[in-house]
Amino acid sequence: MKVNTQSINFNADRKLIDFIQKRMDKLDMYYDKVIKSDVYLKVENTSDKENKIFEARVSVPGDSFIVKKQCKTFEEGTDTAVASLERQLKKRKEKLRAHT
Repeated sequence: MKVNTQSINFNADRKLIDFIQKRMDKLDMYYDKVIKSDVYLKVENTSDKENKIFEARVSVPGDSFIVKKQCKTFEEGTDTAVASLERQLKKRKEKLRAHT
């Protein structure tokens, strides 16, 4: 799956982008009709420790799923967002099976 990664207010290093790509590729195991995914990484200028925002939009035929997580690190945000997307994709697959 092609993952478009955009970092806002900073430059993401190659290691972080590869980590995100690897995690997002796991979504193909749960739903094989994923068209594309867009990932937005943002850093808020606050004194709060949880100032990293991970936002992912996954497009599937006829729908798209959006997950937004705010965490201390982008790796943590990636893991929680992918877990949430896994649940959503499983639910979608079950709905499609029920209709056929």
